[in-house]
Amino acid sequence: MSARRRPVGRVTTAALCALVAGAALGDPTAHAAVGRPGLAGPRPDAALLERCTGTDPVVCTYPDLSPGHYDVTVMLGDRHGPAGTEVQAEARRLMVPEVHTANGELARRTFTVNVRDPESQQNQPVGEGTAGLTLTFTGDALHVAGIGIRAADARTPRIALLGDSTVTDQGGAPYTGWGQRLPAHLRLGVSVINHSGSGESTVSVLAEPEMFDALVPQLRPGDLALVQLAHNDKTTTAEQYRANLTEIVTRVRATGATPVLVTPIVRLRFDGDQLSSTGLVETAAGSLPQHVRDIAADLDVDLVDLTALSEELVERLGPVDAQPIYLVRENGDRTHTSWYGAGVYADLVADELHRLGLVPERYWR
Repeated sequence: MSARRRPVGRVTTAALCALVAGAALGDPTAHAAVGRPGLAGPRPDAALLERCTGTDPVVCTYPDLSPGHYDVTVMLGDRHGPAGTEVQAEARRLMVPEVHTANGELARRTFTVNVRDPESQQNQPVGEGTAGLTLTFTGDALHVAGIGIRAADARTPRIALLGDSTVTDQGGAPYTGWGQRLPAHLRLGVSVINHSGSGESTVSVLAEPEMFDALVPQLRPGDLALVQLAHNDKTTTAEQYRANLTEIVTRVRATGATPVLVTPIVRLRFDGDQLSSTGLVETAAGSLPQHVRDIAADLDVDLVDLTALSEELVERLGPVDAQPIYLVRENGDRTHTSWYGAGVYADLVADELHRLGLVPERYWR
């Protein structure tokens, strides 16, 4: 079923600026390691629905919003029937998993979103994507009843992701990075910055000013920086790989943020009933996941061992049943994940962040 048709209109720059400027800010004394307690989402404004077009999907654009962090409220559901609605922001970032509402029921959901230029992969040209904030609503009998937007408090903590194509905000389906689906686990008050890009390695992120150098000034005390870099370090020596990760950890810590090293997801490459050395991201420099584990231990850095977690899952499923996680059936790709697979790996990362206590309980959706 398609959504009810929405009127197409305009929201003036003055109206949007007034909405953002009038936002209620949080208590300056309230600050947790990640997330701030006591936040309420912005009130819905009927004018914001006038910037929504289409029926399935419904796309709402707010081009006057400059890069930054925004709190968003969405009212989902239909006063005249049942509905099922999912919310994505910017370049296919899942913010709210599909919400099913009964006849006449409205569900309120809130989240914080990072708006940046470029919109998706950090190593794309400036101007890539749509200016401002884009919200996309999809789902079974989707229905959008209200939207509220305000500038997030300047102290809003951030979870930054520095990674490769398996992490990044992929602009086009079916490719999806696990970083695109991580925000769905979080409530209002935490902003995910996916500062990743296809083809990036520990060498390139340090060499390219738009990558790590551009991320460092955005980090503050209380933020997290998750680093997953290995898939493209095929020719990096063991010594250089360890030195590069050490430099990244050291510079993150200098900002007061907390680094978290993440071992890479496995590739769907089997040797018998076990993953091959290629599947386990081993190179001439040895096992890159093991280097990450060693550096984490040496530098006393929190570790999300996504290699071990994905290895256990993929080997348990086997070479056939694990295929939907990757893009094998679409185009033969055994490294990159589908929308479903990215969700599977985002779940594993979220579970580990939860277990490590790096994000307070009240901020998990």
